[in-house]
Amino acid sequence: MISPAIEAVWRIESARVIAGVARIVRDLGLAEDLANDALIAALEQWPTEGIPRNPGAWLMAIARRRAIDLLRWNKRTERKHQEYGWNSSAIAEDYVANLNSRMDDEIGDDLLRLIFTACHPVLSTEARVALTLRLLGGLSTAEIARAFLSSEPAIAQRIVRAKRTLAEASVPFEAPRGLELTARLASVLEVIYLIFNEGYTAAAGDDWLRPALCDDALRLGRILAELASSEPEVHGLVALMEIQSSRSRARIGPSGEPILLLEQNRGLWDQLLIRRGLASLERAERLAANRGPYTLQAAIASCHACAVTADETDWRRIVGLYADLAAISPSPVVDLNRAVAVSMAYGPSAGLELIDQLCSDHRLIGYHLLPSVRGDLLAKLGRANEAVSEFARAASMTRNTRERDLLLDRARRLSESPRL
Repeated sequence: MISPAIEAVWRIESARVIAGVARIVRDLGLAEDLANDALIAALEQWPTEGIPRNPGAWLMAIARRRAIDLLRWNKRTERKHQEYGWNSSAIAEDYVANLNSRMDDEIGDDLLRLIFTACHPVLSTEARVALTLRLLGGLSTAEIARAFLSSEPAIAQRIVRAKRTLAEASVPFEAPRGLELTARLASVLEVIYLIFNEGYTAAAGDDWLRPALCDDALRLGRILAELASSEPEVHGLVALMEIQSSRSRARIGPSGEPILLLEQNRGLWDQLLIRRGLASLERAERLAANRGPYTLQAAIASCHACAVTADETDWRRIVGLYADLAAISPSPVVDLNRAVAVSMAYGPSAGLELIDQLCSDHRLIGYHLLPSVRGDLLAKLGRANEAVSEFARAASMTRNTRERDLLLDRARRLSESPRL
């Protein structure tokens, strides 16, 4: 069994190792295999020798060494084939000779190249997102399935097919330019946002936050904003992530327990990140006549960021922004969030009416936030027995320990209330 310390290191460093090796071997599937070889070496050596001071560099060195050995072996094999007159694809003469220059090449960012390669148009949109989440975010198939509201076997098959397709198409490991950049941007933005969301509210495990994923997503978003500076939705996404990240310190209590938005100490919100987010939002709105989905979500986040207290939140404006978002990017999750806003602006009964309409949507089956929100509205309406059942049902659906404890605690407090 992998130790928690090594697992934590791997979760943080695996994407960088895969990206660094992919620049050498130009094959994402092979790069992932070589990175896993480095992990196996770590599992063999670290328990007795201790984790190195720079574990990421250690893993990268092992993976690169394996990559070089493999390429040299392939080159020798190719020469033997040619000696015997066998017909096989030749390896470029400078492929191994220029390894060092390729490893030290500083143009661009390996992680960004990894995203764009995994988001190549040869793949379906779903495959691009799933593969990049797997390779860049280090997410398990279960976590990706949750992000997509899909099944684990379907996601696993999607990832395997995606890697095979990229290898067969000999897709180059590079970031695109010009018109090709624009064509591939939407799926890249989706990938970055899903990675951020997994870090912002972890789908599973014992931690409510996974800051390393948020940091990676935000860093990649900022790099992308420089690469595609005229694209408004890039700045909209950066704005959204900056503003959301500003709340991180206020979102967990002393013991790691979640603290919901309306209960947070707003004095802990990072004002620098808020200012940066609002500046990115202004830039996005200046570049586009009509706001896109990320810019609209950033505008919603700004309503919270600009409210000094929870009571000062402009919920009616948020309702309107969610309506605009639903018009251009319809989804049951957007409808659920709009229902929450309606309940805050016009009362819990109005919100519950919308929630009850969503209960028949098959896409939300197994989505724990639906019964969680419904339980909250039922509690506000004094229907405590029903609320307890909904909180318990939501707790049974989530795989995040912190979130489960929060939901069960809400159910317990309601059940002990004199009103019951």
